[in-house]
Amino acid sequence: MTNYARSEREQLADLLAGAGPDAPTLCEGWTTRDLAAHIVVRERRPDSALGILIKPLAGRGERVRLARAALPYQELIGQLRNPPVWSPISNPLVDPLTNTMEMFIHHEDVRRGDGQWEPRTLDRGLETTLYRNLKLIVRGSLARLRISAEVEATGFPPIRVGDHPAARITGDAGELAVFFFGRQRAARVAIDGAPEVAERLRTARLGV
Repeated sequence: MTNYARSEREQLADLLAGAGPDAPTLCEGWTTRDLAAHIVVRERRPDSALGILIKPLAGRGERVRLARAALPYQELIGQLRNPPVWSPISNPLVDPLTNTMEMFIHHEDVRRGDGQWEPRTLDRGLETTLYRNLKLIVRGSLARLRISAEVEATGFPPIRVGDHPAARITGDAGELAVFFFGRQRAARVAIDGAPEVAERLRTARLGV
């Protein structure tokens, strides 16, 4: 079975290396160097992630990331390319579960950062993996927004939230993943519904 987390990681590392440290990404305010440091810290310094849950520790997490970003760029890319086997989120046992969506989204963050991009043609296996992840993310996001909707990824059964959908959101699985991870402006999806509902969906803070 293909390890899509590994293949997306390798493609992301190659893209980061080719783009250089100062290229834009879809992550607001972050260059390619910043994004690479984020991924490396996520895997090698899990203690720094406490700031996501405990707001007083957020500054410490950012200091850890900035310190890692100060490394020579190629060294940083090397660390991203070769995650530690002891990491709770990138060891071989859990890597496909914890990193396929993470690497796919950050790969697209770099691909689409300068606005000059076209959607990739994805392997069916990767699309299936993204769709499985989407089912949880879509339900959580729409429930949080209190929007009833039907989400249809091309070639897969619809994901329905609520009894009376106020909108229908369609697109390929990869585009819907980009959309529901908060990159709506860079995702090619269609929203059929009342204008005010569509606007809420396109401007909401989505993602995890």
